[in-house]
Amino acid sequence: MTPKQTDTYDVLVIGGGAAGENAADVAARRGLEVALVEHSLLGGECTYWACMPSKALLRPGDALDALRRVPGVAGRDEGIDVAAALERRDALAANWDDSGQVEWLEGAGVDLIRGHGRFVGERRINVTGEDSITSYEARRAVVVATGSKPWFPPIDGLDEVEVWDSSDATSAQDVPRRLLVIGGGVVGVEMSQAWKWLGAEEVTLLHHRERLIDGEEAFVGEELRSGLEKTGVIVHTDATTEKLRHSSGDGRIVATVRLGDDTTAEIEADQVLMATGRRPNTSDLGAESVGLEPGEAIDVDDHLRATGVEGGWLYAVGDVNGRHPLTHSGKYQARIAGGHIAGADTSAWGDQMAPPRVIFTSPTVAAVGLTESRAREDGIEVRTVEHDIGKIAGASTLGRGYHGTCKLVVDAAKGTIVGATFVGPHTGDLIHAATIAIVGEVPLQKLWHAIPSFPTLSEVWLRLLESYRDRFDEVFR
Repeated sequence: MTPKQTDTYDVLVIGGGAAGENAADVAARRGLEVALVEHSLLGGECTYWACMPSKALLRPGDALDALRRVPGVAGRDEGIDVAAALERRDALAANWDDSGQVEWLEGAGVDLIRGHGRFVGERRINVTGEDSITSYEARRAVVVATGSKPWFPPIDGLDEVEVWDSSDATSAQDVPRRLLVIGGGVVGVEMSQAWKWLGAEEVTLLHHRERLIDGEEAFVGEELRSGLEKTGVIVHTDATTEKLRHSSGDGRIVATVRLGDDTTAEIEADQVLMATGRRPNTSDLGAESVGLEPGEAIDVDDHLRATGVEGGWLYAVGDVNGRHPLTHSGKYQARIAGGHIAGADTSAWGDQMAPPRVIFTSPTVAAVGLTESRAREDGIEVRTVEHDIGKIAGASTLGRGYHGTCKLVVDAAKGTIVGATFVGPHTGDLIHAATIAIVGEVPLQKLWHAIPSFPTLSEVWLRLLESYRDRFDEVFR
């Protein structure tokens, strides 16, 4: 098909997920003429297949887990109404209908172009729709916000069996009887616990490294594994999946797994979830036409401009640039990029200095900034303190058996926090205080005067500061 006559805008955004929407919105608010190109549902992965549906799947079990810790109501639950839980999941994923998002975009003054966008030259893209190709040109900038896609490692037989990716796991309409999860990252641990809570008879989690979530503090993987096993998930670390095949006659999938003790086991499952990571979604973008490598992340500067493209007209936000592939970081980058395109002297550093991460399992894992090992690698003179969050009054009000490790990583020379980790039920809402402390470079001397409410979980901040004072003979005034 021959492209139609070229249309022009100030800004073209390729990709209508959370990052793309935010970039378009900010640029439009600053008076620019903006169009957003999206070939699938407007709102993207987070809305329909990741953040929202996954948390909806986890919430019933999490609530039941909390209830069972409380004397007086523990033991009176009737389990989970799976049909109602899935109906709620569907609702939070907007029933995979993007009409509400389309209405919002129209209200923001942004044109929606349906189709698949590909570069054909500097500031120029072709959009392939159902029955036409239309050419567009940006007067100022093009923003790439195409996100990421699942990545599967080479496993013998993988192409011969039907497996779930992360989107399948969050949108499934039936509970698998036996679920095998390959990969112990965020998707793997969250979906293992969610489907076990929702009634899967057997859930087995395989992770090829020695520790789950091994990019965080060491105790994170240990306490998370304990929580999963308490739920009933079978966890194997240091386990390599060598082969997948169908068993004879019944359609089940058999995985041949090399375990950490160098023995081989065969694990049968009715469904396999491949939670083995994601890669930037640039392979079908026409990246080569503007000097970029297809399939690779787009390297950017702190204004979110692509460093490998001359002229400063190409921006990349969200997972596609690989800086910090989480929705909230992508939205932050998008706000910076949209403002910079419109002429503001803005640059991004929060996603590098204090990127927050939350895993919505039980226990919850919430972390921000640097781990102790990463801080030491960066040459920082490190001091650390830890406290069991279960040993504060606020935790006792939430029921029996509440515990988890909290840790601060402190730059001793500056007297400021550079990293924090909170493990324990519902600690996710504690992490923003740490984010503010790190971004604001608030000295411990001042944090000492930030009074936590009693009895709440936030009192763990006082206990951590007291530990720092006592351990390092620090005088707070």
